[in-house]
Amino acid sequence: MRTRFAPSPTGLLHLGHAYSALLAWDRAQAEGGVFLLRIEDNDTQRCRPEYEAVCHEDLRWLGLSWPEPVMRLSDRRETYQAVIHDLINRGLAYPCACTRRDIQEALSAPQEGVSAPHLYPGTCRHRKGEYPQEGDAVRLDMAAALGSIQHPLTWEETGLGAGQHVLDPARLLQDHGDIVLMRKDIGTAAYHLSVVVDDAEQGITDVIRGADLAEATMLHRLLQAVLELPTPRYHHHRLIRDENGKRLAKRDDARAISLYRHEGASPAEIRAMVGL
Repeated sequence: MRTRFAPSPTGLLHLGHAYSALLAWDRAQAEGGVFLLRIEDNDTQRCRPEYEAVCHEDLRWLGLSWPEPVMRLSDRRETYQAVIHDLINRGLAYPCACTRRDIQEALSAPQEGVSAPHLYPGTCRHRKGEYPQEGDAVRLDMAAALGSIQHPLTWEETGLGAGQHVLDPARLLQDHGDIVLMRKDIGTAAYHLSVVVDDAEQGITDVIRGADLAEATMLHRLLQAVLELPTPRYHHHRLIRDENGKRLAKRDDARAISLYRHEGASPAEIRAMVGL
């Protein structure tokens, strides 16, 4: 068994992060497996080395350890570029120069036969076969991707909604459309692509993450099939919320692990706070 915790160093880790990391650690330990740390630093505008340093300190204080070196997304741009070029060559992705304003204007215009007007309208789909230029994002041609693989696609869930799940192609088209695989603002892989490629690269057998990412599993399962990558088991857990029922965010420093640590809390007390 190989689990991972993959934070983005855009702020201080909070109790929700502690819960997810401890679950992944506990499961690996119980099975004699390996726990990995991965740093998802693909947001160059908000990621900070000081947040990454505190992340390491917090996790070690909680009693977690992991093999070195730690995988960092910023070191893997050539890998993601190669995947993007492969998808473009296969007619499954295309560059997109549309700005948010372009998309909003296109969506506000009458669209004959469009059943989901909130989705990207395919303005740049005619650019299939081209490689991205400076300022381009890259999108998945969802219909082409769904048509390129054998159905049904399934995955196993061991957390919330436990059981065998089956991908619904119609729902993917209706709810997600042509998702972004590479973001124009930073020129590197978007989350949906990088997480699938990196989980496969690290041999992750069990993905343990919050319930807020359960919906994304359909997209990840499709990309795994398109890229001929293995499918791990998924365990989506409850979210840690404040006294008002609001999910925790990195801007909520009052529940930062480092703050509890500096105020004299023990790792055992953190476990108790999150219900472990």
